[in-house]
Amino acid sequence: MKNNKYLLVIVFSVLFCLQDVFGQDPTFTQFYANPLYLNPAFAGTARCARFNANYRNQWPNLSANYVTYSASYDQFFEGISGGIGVLMTHDQQGSGTINTSMLGLVYSYHLKVSRKSSLIFGVRAAWYQKFLDWDKLTFGDMIDPRRGFIYATGDVPRGPSRGFFDASAGALFFNQYFFAGVAVHHLNMPDESIIKGVKSRLPMRYTAHAGAEIKLGAASKYANPVSIMPNVIFQYQQGFMEINVGTYIKYNIFTAGAWFRNKDAFILTMGLNTGGFRLGYSYDVTVSKLNNNNSGGSHEVSLGYTIPCKKKSKQWRTISCPSF
Repeated sequence: MKNNKYLLVIVFSVLFCLQDVFGQDPTFTQFYANPLYLNPAFAGTARCARFNANYRNQWPNLSANYVTYSASYDQFFEGISGGIGVLMTHDQQGSGTINTSMLGLVYSYHLKVSRKSSLIFGVRAAWYQKFLDWDKLTFGDMIDPRRGFIYATGDVPRGPSRGFFDASAGALFFNQYFFAGVAVHHLNMPDESIIKGVKSRLPMRYTAHAGAEIKLGAASKYANPVSIMPNVIFQYQQGFMEINVGTYIKYNIFTAGAWFRNKDAFILTMGLNTGGFRLGYSYDVTVSKLNNNNSGGSHEVSLGYTIPCKKKSKQWRTISCPSF
């Protein structure tokens, strides 16, 4: 991005001057392809062992773009009436200027409300490690009015890394046709500051989501019916509100979807789900003031694999929610 060095100078000058600084979490737009990230209550909802991997490149046309990786495993265990999961994420901001890694352990308790309805409570305990690459920063004292950035800075690194504990919780209700859930991340609001003398509490992120599956027609021995799956996802974090409204159309192993994120982007999704293997791709068309030509939109790819269970539980049913 043109003048991106000057932008970094302004941004980090503001960071150093503020006494309290707040951050925001990265967002995946294939929401249900990364279920443990959306809501810890999703742990074990596939019953069998499930593996997911996600990659997101946000605004690739900008030199200081955002790249986020995620991988997870979860499975239901009869002995504890719940699911166990592991979630790992790595986020690179400003072409690796700020790197944040997270390793989380997830547990969910599955409660059978009726023959066709279930309620799940989930918690996540995670460790974050945040690192700032000082060599990629630029400062005001490096600028020559005529020749640009030619001087060495007099600034010195001040605590370039930090680790901290984080806790999240969520709940999920579902039956054969409908599901709804809520989650609260960063319950303990940990201090994520990587600069000595500056506090940066990670604000709580609130999530509410709901969806349904509407089948058009009846299944036959040759094919499953077409399904329409309308969904809505609401997220709020430190004054930033995000509303995603969309729907998926599913036919056999093929899925296509379209979403709108308020004042930000249209999201187009397509994917394949064989029941065991899953592959998805989505593209965010930027409609904000940044516009799509300058940002390049956002690309996201997801892979998933569910190992077939040797013996499926008759007591617990799987949730009927989108794959992407």
